[in-house]
Amino acid sequence: MTKWVYSFSAGRSEGSASMRELLGGKGANLAEMAAIGLPVPPGFTITTDVCAYFYANGKTFPPDLAEQVDAALAEVGRIAGHAYSDAQWPLLVSVRSGARASMPGMMDTVLNLGLNDETVEALARNSGDDRFAWDCYRRFIEMYSSVVLGVAHHEFEEALERHKESRGFALDTQLTADDWRKVAAEYKSIVEQAALSGFPQDPREQLWGAIKAVFSSWMNHRAIVYRGLHNIPESWGTAVNIQAMVFGNMGADSATGVAFTRNPSTGVRELYGEYLVNAQGEDVVAGIRTPQPIAQAASHAAGGDKISLEAAMPKIFAQFKEYAEKLERHFRDMQDMEFTVERGRLWMLQTRAGKRTARAALKLAVDMAREGLIDKKEAIARVEPQSLEQLLHPTIDPAAKRDILATGLPASPGAAFGEIVFDAEEAQALAANGRKIILVRIETSPEDIGGMHAAEGILTARGGMTSHAAVVARGMGKPCVTGAGAMRVDYEDQSFTVAGRRFGKGERITIDGSAGQVIAGEVKMQRPELTGEFAVLMNWADETRRLKVRANAETPADARAARRFGAEGIGLARTEHMFFEGERIVAVREMILADDAQGRRAALAKLLPMQREDFKQLFEIMSGLPVTIRLLDPPLHEFLPHSESELQAVARAMGADPAKLRRRAAQLSEFNPMLGFRGVRLAVIFPEIVDMQARAIFEAAIEASLSTGAPVDIEIMAPLVFARAELDLVKARVEEMAKLVERETGIAPRYHLGTMIELPRAALRADEIARSADFFSFGTNDLTQTTLGISRDDAASFLNAYVEKGLLPADPFVTIDQEGVGELVALGVKRARAGNPAITLGVCGEHGGDPASVAFFEKIGLDYVSCSPFRVPIARLAAAQATLSEKAVSTD
Repeated sequence: MTKWVYSFSAGRSEGSASMRELLGGKGANLAEMAAIGLPVPPGFTITTDVCAYFYANGKTFPPDLAEQVDAALAEVGRIAGHAYSDAQWPLLVSVRSGARASMPGMMDTVLNLGLNDETVEALARNSGDDRFAWDCYRRFIEMYSSVVLGVAHHEFEEALERHKESRGFALDTQLTADDWRKVAAEYKSIVEQAALSGFPQDPREQLWGAIKAVFSSWMNHRAIVYRGLHNIPESWGTAVNIQAMVFGNMGADSATGVAFTRNPSTGVRELYGEYLVNAQGEDVVAGIRTPQPIAQAASHAAGGDKISLEAAMPKIFAQFKEYAEKLERHFRDMQDMEFTVERGRLWMLQTRAGKRTARAALKLAVDMAREGLIDKKEAIARVEPQSLEQLLHPTIDPAAKRDILATGLPASPGAAFGEIVFDAEEAQALAANGRKIILVRIETSPEDIGGMHAAEGILTARGGMTSHAAVVARGMGKPCVTGAGAMRVDYEDQSFTVAGRRFGKGERITIDGSAGQVIAGEVKMQRPELTGEFAVLMNWADETRRLKVRANAETPADARAARRFGAEGIGLARTEHMFFEGERIVAVREMILADDAQGRRAALAKLLPMQREDFKQLFEIMSGLPVTIRLLDPPLHEFLPHSESELQAVARAMGADPAKLRRRAAQLSEFNPMLGFRGVRLAVIFPEIVDMQARAIFEAAIEASLSTGAPVDIEIMAPLVFARAELDLVKARVEEMAKLVERETGIAPRYHLGTMIELPRAALRADEIARSADFFSFGTNDLTQTTLGISRDDAASFLNAYVEKGLLPADPFVTIDQEGVGELVALGVKRARAGNPAITLGVCGEHGGDPASVAFFEKIGLDYVSCSPFRVPIARLAAAQATLSEKAVSTD
């Protein structure tokens, strides 16, 4: 019989942390916590295999599951000392999701299962607290009805607000037991009207309804969006965890909280978290009430009337601190823990590796390696390469003036500027049109995930450092300010007011997620220095990786950025990008529209000194590192005059008849320019272009070498070849120009000549082409277009649907299509080395900065990757992780 259920309780467990694929992250960690003796409420986990069965069999369960659940539930009751559905002393349970990867708030939870009109009275008798019992019951009705029965959550919130207004109360804590009885009765009426049935009274019906709802939530919209953002496979599924309830809402000696073993924003080694007295866990993470800090130091920093757990419950705090340290040592990582204090007794409800900012991740990895918790290899593996983009986010210039509107909590670092938007869907729509958005909410909910991802930053009036907004923003690397309590947000008016000032939708604000400040208007930003732990980890990565990392750069600013971020050369300088300014574009048009070689040379002579200066600057900045210059590769139509005024300007420069030029331009127009007159084809028809560019490169190299004293490592790249003969034609022109420059200067230019492989035929004939090449650089952007027959510029209308429907595992322009494009690259690598064992092989498409693609390039044995300057740190770390991964595979 298949085992579908695994039990756990303090001191014993059927599972372990190594079983997260089967038990999910939460279930595996609960099992581990129980096994090492922490006070974990007893419970059991229904495996991810049940989730797979559920979706494969029309949302039904395995026939023997019920028997295993009944047995496990009976065991929980035996340990707790009272049984589920017992009318005299009811055991209440929680039903929670638990995927293999943490997905905070994306799936459903139901608490207090087992309550009904009869057992609520028993709970009141046994607890000695009528108010507590009825508070639990109304919470259960609200949560169960929203999650399982599909009743709109706002119906309950509005009913509660009406009741508080009728009583003149502002806070939930002011309501009495009798108030909660009346609220519960009204909630049941809402359910009866909305669901056309009464609230279920059978605890068994409640349990199976909740289990089904939690499994179903794996496929809800917000979970799907989150999985897409974080590359979590749908096939993983979720487990379901059922656990005996413990109550933080049983009075002044009860509490609930969330804490991290280190600061998740900065990585500093300090107990960091929040708690609420007389509350349930959902009150903290939902951000409905602003909680208090755990530690006394944080309480002093927060100021005001904050009372820490350390001060309020010193014995509990000491015990919790001991458990936190034990968990961090055991799991060897920063832990995110949930806990409850029930009438002076501490219970540990959950632990998991904590979400962290990139800055914190770097500090944690380096510090833990230095502390001996992990080694350097594990430190390198701990940091998600993509997250390093967070470090490139701007911060506010310290010298800038700030019109501070409100101060909240610094929930996620960095600064962001944009238009105020109050609706998540609208934020997505506006961001899709290129608008910079600050999403402003009273508090966020999991349904806001799309808008949060689209926004530049997130601002909430309520919530703490562990609220939904804070946790998700840190995971996304978005600046976030929470708990800005001075703000009054009005969704109907689409505005917020603070200190008598009103800010409506579309007005601009800046948020500083490092200082917790909300600032009027736009404030001057600056980019951070990448030093400290960043530099340490990058050095460790550089010592580890095999793949070299270059940058795509054609301007001095790009080249300087590339050096600053640790690039080991320029892997692609696109010369066509150098021709679109001022006089240059006119000269290029003269060249294209000229009748003969003499006219083309006259136009190119104007461009020669400009190109020479372009290349000289790149060579000087790179100072001895390789620089790959791609010969002119525009679709020709980009340079043709498109308006009458542009055509007249060329005619004046050439002294030519405008009508004649108009006819010539018409002759050169193309139906499909991306597959037309571009790349090496320009060199075939207009070889004078190669002559000019080669001369400019060689003369610039000589000048740069004389000025810097460093040798210049030149790589000249012929674009878009599909045959060796094309490359040989270019090679002959370049060699001739090298000899000419040597005769004129007495200095023989040293250079390498190669080509960009961006057509399937070139990959297939790589052995032949390699015999004439010193290097290949795979242009995976165009190779993806030509292999899949997809225009990158036109793919937006359908490509996302392909990914969502599982027809493609990822956007092939972001992560290389390993089965198609990748196979061509791998074949090209193998054949190129067969044709020329000394050849250097790299990739210069933006795939060079994508971690998953970098891992593939390491596997097939490329020598380097090249990407945009700001993705160089990502590629350096990804290359190190790929090296470690390949070494691990080779030793298995």
